[in-house]
Amino acid sequence: MKRLIEVKSDPGRHWVGDGFPVRSLFSYDSMGEPLSPFLLLDYAGPTQFPPSTGKRPGVGEHPHRGFETVTIVYQGSLEHRDSGGNHGKIGPGDVQWMTAASGVVHEEFHSEEFARLGGVLEMVQLWVNLPAAQKMSPPRYQELLKQQIPAATLANDAGMVRVIAGEFQGKKGPAMTVTPLNVWDVRLHGGRSAELAIADGHTTALVVLSGEVRVNDSDMVGTAEMALFERAGERIAIESVGDTKALLLTGEPIGEPIVGRGPFVMNTQEEIRQAMLDYKSGRMGHL
Repeated sequence: MKRLIEVKSDPGRHWVGDGFPVRSLFSYDSMGEPLSPFLLLDYAGPTQFPPSTGKRPGVGEHPHRGFETVTIVYQGSLEHRDSGGNHGKIGPGDVQWMTAASGVVHEEFHSEEFARLGGVLEMVQLWVNLPAAQKMSPPRYQELLKQQIPAATLANDAGMVRVIAGEFQGKKGPAMTVTPLNVWDVRLHGGRSAELAIADGHTTALVVLSGEVRVNDSDMVGTAEMALFERAGERIAIESVGDTKALLLTGEPIGEPIVGRGPFVMNTQEEIRQAMLDYKSGRMGHL
């Protein structure tokens, strides 16, 4: 069993642009090494938005370099546009996996229909680090629709796991990843328990988005909280108090320096300075 290290509590909300009220459940500035290869997780919502009569809420043009952004939508819908010519809309159950790598400029807004009608927005954005050898590779964009993401049923009617990336019970997720990792969308029925097999040596974090679970027959983890486990061990046990929605993240640690500033995450300060110069000079492209 992987030993529980700590439970991190809800840190409170802040706004990203005018479309995403988020809680940053972890960030590389304080937890970069223990959570490698994961850098940051923002949980937005659920938040009720009124119909928009003017500009669509969201985040305008901004760059990224050195990592991947993974956007998972639970409620509402978003539109994306980037300097590589990619444009798409994702709704409930869909995932956008953008490998910024050497540099991408993009924007993210509520979709036209969602902005016009209003409604509840709920989503997660996860940042995944890239090893130094891949940070300046060409960008890549993956749009993973709900019907492409396989689901595995847990024993004893405990719930189900949607496999976004990696593998679970023989089901392989559609996301192409640079390093070995798993992103599992876990749904547990109230009063049920499950044991999940995880690779020995993998960073392991359970992020509870709604509901409450007991982990390894000990600590409770509630809504907008994260449980971080030791890398040694090959399983964790979770028991839900009520119906629970969570993300389980596991990955092979990268083990390299993490130096970041805003939308850039590299290995040295000089690389950060170069990223800022490249963005200002237009070398990351334009919308």
